[in-house]
Amino acid sequence: MNQANVPTIDLQKAGSDASQMKLLDLACRDHGFFLLKNHGMQKEIDDMWQMSKWFFDQPREEKLKIIRTETIPLGYYDRELTKQKRDLKEVFDFMYPRLNGDDLNQWPESNEFRATMEIFFSKASEVAEETLKLIFLNLKSDNSQLPNGEGSTSNARLNFYPVDDPIEESTRDKITNLGDMALHHHTDPGILTLLLQDMTGGLQTKSKEFGWIDIEPEADTIVVNLGDAMQVWTNDEYVAAIHRVTKRTEKVRYSTPYFYNPKRDAVIQPLEQILDEDPKYTPFTWKEYIQGRVDDNYTDLGEEDIQISKFRA
Repeated sequence: MNQANVPTIDLQKAGSDASQMKLLDLACRDHGFFLLKNHGMQKEIDDMWQMSKWFFDQPREEKLKIIRTETIPLGYYDRELTKQKRDLKEVFDFMYPRLNGDDLNQWPESNEFRATMEIFFSKASEVAEETLKLIFLNLKSDNSQLPNGEGSTSNARLNFYPVDDPIEESTRDKITNLGDMALHHHTDPGILTLLLQDMTGGLQTKSKEFGWIDIEPEADTIVVNLGDAMQVWTNDEYVAAIHRVTKRTEKVRYSTPYFYNPKRDAVIQPLEQILDEDPKYTPFTWKEYIQGRVDDNYTDLGEEDIQISKFRA
């Protein structure tokens, strides 16, 4: 394997292509990133980009009308913390409304924006499910008894990485200081993330073999990275991707991750169907794990946010 092993995988053909599946397997074991082509959602992605840029171009006072809080966890935010350091970015978080009518979303006053994001979310849910099936092919040929995620627990985020601090100077001394990254190193808590990134670059992941490597933008592809739940399910065979975004110096950056998460009542533990050795983790619930990660987004708790290492056997 060489440093260039962030493979581009054809979603429609890779399952019957041994060479592609081998590259996918190596990437999932080393750093947890790959690119996805022939994914079938380019129109939804193009529409999403148009609306994302519209949203972040709005005056600050308009965005603050839908700022998220600890009690309203979705909407706009501009002071998120990662590893107890403030990231240099603005975000807009949303989910698909739940079937029971419990809609936690806050939307700007644009029907087009909301409709575009809901269509994007639905399509991303379908692609995430197909991507998970592809990954499981490398671990067990019959995945009918293996777990999957759920759209109703998943979420999406529009990211905008400016060059300058979006917080007015007069209030910066009242909040956590900016760190040295646009987004500090972390893993995603769920199963996998579908990430759309623009062509400016800046995304990096930590390879076991080569240290920090760039995830170079490639047109019409989706970046996929594995999350904590996948690492636990595979008993450390596959790794949750450690990743970060370098600070902007001249040009702003846009990205949009869709976080594919386990079912609400899921118990996360190594899967017996694919175990080759004793479990390395004790069971924990998805609900308790994600709550710990959410809490640390708002407040410097004086300690690292919750990690799967807490549940090592």
